[in-house]
Amino acid sequence: MKRFAPLALAVVFMVFGAAAASAQEGWSRSKTVTGPNGGVYSAQGSGSCSGNHCSSTQRWTGPAGNTVTRSGTTGCRGAWCGTTATYTGPNGGTATRTRVYRRY
Repeated sequence: MKRFAPLALAVVFMVFGAAAASAQEGWSRSKTVTGPNGGVYSAQGSGSCSGNHCSSTQRWTGPAGNTVTRSGTTGCRGAWCGTTATYTGPNGGTATRTRVYRRY
């Protein structure tokens, strides 16, 4: 799993880094890469926005078939935004991250 995390992050940035959805639009992206030892890693994601609220779901799968998913929402009101994301690991464990921040 230690090898999976850095490559998974690289895939995330390649696949989703340039994906910005404007109001009333949806998006989807997918990418498959082969690692240096022949392992295949894949990432898929989709999302949509409406008004000041966006939601998205991503899924990453490593060469052993282990999958991690993320489901999240972001909303803004005035100068403040909030983000909540729930990650589900290959064994069903979950972790939720919530963040409030001021946009400039």
